[in-house]
Amino acid sequence: LPCLQKGPSPVAPVHLVNEESTDKTNLGFIHAFVAAISVIIVSELGDKTFFIAAIMAMRYNRLTVLAGAMLALGLMTCLSVLFGYATTVIPRVYTYYVSTALFAIFGIRMLREGLKMSPDEGQEELEEVQAEIKKKDEELQRTKLLNGPGDVETGSTATIPQKKWLHFISPIFVQAFTLTFLAEWGDRSQLTTIVLAAREDPYGVAVGGTVGHCLCTGLAVIGGRMIAQKISVRTVTIIGGIVFLAFAFSALFISPDSGF
Repeated sequence: LPCLQKGPSPVAPVHLVNEESTDKTNLGFIHAFVAAISVIIVSELGDKTFFIAAIMAMRYNRLTVLAGAMLALGLMTCLSVLFGYATTVIPRVYTYYVSTALFAIFGIRMLREGLKMSPDEGQEELEEVQAEIKKKDEELQRTKLLNGPGDVETGSTATIPQKKWLHFISPIFVQAFTLTFLAEWGDRSQLTTIVLAAREDPYGVAVGGTVGHCLCTGLAVIGGRMIAQKISVRTVTIIGGIVFLAFAFSALFISPDSGF
């Protein structure tokens, strides 16, 4: 009998596999970026951190306030993404549906809160932030009197020698950083970032969250009191609830193993 020669078995081109993997990664990044920037914007507009940036920008140098607030928000976003990414040791199917349930809970709560709010809601939080900043101002003035005459913006004094690094750090920068970081800790946007990082591409969440914070904080710093008073916290909260529920609803049509 003639020998039967086997032909070469078909092998999928390596470049096609790599292209599919790259496309999947890019799609996951974009999906995470859009999700993060959306929920951050609806969570932060009219939030306490928004009012802190708006009021401080009216009193002090805007760039100093923006730099302090953004450093705090960027650091908080990175920490939240790390917390969320740490949960990936748990099988994805569990974290996917738990995060979806949390999005639904956040959405329902925001809708209920928004529907119960009065149209001028947010003024109380604005007044609370104003009182908190006024208290910090008084402490800063007392420190200034104790240290002798100097520039509040730069933190430089003429009477008491200070450590070299203090000359490069403005007390206003420190105040903006501290107030923003403490206000953001345990806030809805932090919890949302953690939940997103547990189910989405962490790099996309980090970039999208940071850009969202930049947009909101930049708007607060530029617009100041005018923007803070014009924004309807009730409307933003209702829209936020709808956005959260939309992400939860979309999970019904996306497989946990789809990669994003």
